Amino acid sequence: MSDRLALAPHAIDAEELAARESLRHLVAAYGHAIDRRDWGLLRTLYHDDAIDDHTPYYCGPVDGFVAWLPHMMANWRATMHTAMSCLFAVDGDEAQGAITARAWHVTLDGSRQFVAWGRYADHYVKRGGVWRFARRSFILDFTEDLPAVAGDDFGSTGVGTGTAGADDPVHARLSLFTRG
Repeated sequence: MSDRLALAPHAIDAEELAARESLRHLVAAYGHAIDRRDWGLLRTLYHDDAIDDHTPYYCGPVDGFVAWLPHMMANWRATMHTAMSCLFAVDGDEAQGAITARAWHVTLDGSRQFVAWGRYADHYVKRGGVWRFARRSFILDFTEDLPAVAGDDFGSTGVGTGTAGADDPVHARLSLFTRG
């Protein structure tokens, strides 16, 4: 199937539907792993021979990407990587995805917010019945560098506060999300 026909409306059978849902899960798990600094989970999302391209910061084998991330992410107190729309083209055990994304970051001192708006151009391969990234490339469309202004907390004292690591409240509240 040509890429152009893969994006055109067509009947989706159960196998393609399962593939698309698996790919959505993969994309969502990526954001969760990055934001919770769960490098072990992140590594499982890629095939061993996968490439990650976040040029000019990093482009190369996935193991190097996962090794590079803790140092880079140490610059941010909190992040939120969000997939906004996911368009997939599936062809058997291979697929491609255009993922519209927003990556929000707040500085360690809480004074600035950096937001990257862009897209991931993903290549996926299903091996052993499991979809993983074969290549992930980030395309930057726009950035924002904004002051972070503390607002009224609207009476949220006592609400669980997110952290960028293993002690994030999600791990205590969702037993199936516990890090292995």
